[in-house]
Amino acid sequence: YLGLCPRNKAVRIFSIRALRVLRVNKNKGKAHAFNIGLSFCRGDYILSNDADTVCAPDGLWKYMNYFLRPGGQNVAAVTANMDVQNRSLLLEKSQTVEFSSIVGIIKRSQMGVLGNMYAYSGANTMYRKNAVLDCGGFRQDRATEDISIAWDQQFSGWKAVFAPDIMFYMNVPSTLGMLYSQRKRWAKGGTEAWVTNFSRIFKHPIKNIAKIVLLLDQTGSIIWSFYYLIFTGWLALKLFYFVFTNDTEQLIHTLDMVFVFSAFISMVGIWQLVASLVLDNHGAKLKYLLFAPMYMAWYWQMNAITIAVTFIPALKSVLGLAGQGTWVSPTRTKMKK
Repeated sequence: YLGLCPRNKAVRIFSIRALRVLRVNKNKGKAHAFNIGLSFCRGDYILSNDADTVCAPDGLWKYMNYFLRPGGQNVAAVTANMDVQNRSLLLEKSQTVEFSSIVGIIKRSQMGVLGNMYAYSGANTMYRKNAVLDCGGFRQDRATEDISIAWDQQFSGWKAVFAPDIMFYMNVPSTLGMLYSQRKRWAKGGTEAWVTNFSRIFKHPIKNIAKIVLLLDQTGSIIWSFYYLIFTGWLALKLFYFVFTNDTEQLIHTLDMVFVFSAFISMVGIWQLVASLVLDNHGAKLKYLLFAPMYMAWYWQMNAITIAVTFIPALKSVLGLAGQGTWVSPTRTKMKK
């Protein structure tokens, strides 16, 4: 049996001979729908597949190979390699670059160096049912169930696997408004995981050395986001002042420094993107390097803004003061058959 959670929060349970649909009348979040579906599934492995996602035809066989191979008895979840299906618009093509960079390189690095993973790809991941139940199911008060369950399972001693050879194709947001809505949820979930696991890690720092590295990485992202926004605001005011006072020399000097800094950061980003596009899917995505500048332009802004605006709501959610893991996916372009 395979439990699937489409974005309307219905739960479909598949077997070879039967299809069973459980419809949840009120949207209480994907985690809530998943927990309901989990209670009806009789099999040992559960596939989470979003409604706007299509897994490669050989995906199921490859998933099971990771669980059934020698040493796989302690594998809690296998998460697949995300790719973009709709690539008509510039924003959609730039996300192809992003997913190769973030999902491809970062997940490879985390698993290869640390043996831990910060988050699963919730759109397409196969779970061992017992490993989910061992953690008490999915947290229903979190914005991103894939991040929270990844931490919970690994804290419980289970192993996570990133499978770059299992491809799944996702219909990504095609407008900045849709993208902003999606990334707000992702940012809130990341901050929730950061707050939730901070004390869990530092109660036993030696035992959780690898997780400390993951936590420091997220800490750096949060600090960078606030620094970036504050610095950008300060820079805008400074430039306005130089223009207003007709101080051409200081204006040119400041613009030169901004150019040098931006060029350095861009070069580092480009090298990361080149490496990720070469590695991911055997270099099939390298042609999308042309859209890397657009990706870096919108990603820096949106990442910083969404982390900043969701920081307080994430704290409230962890403290139990407000919020549940409910959300509505933005409308997507029609998926190709």
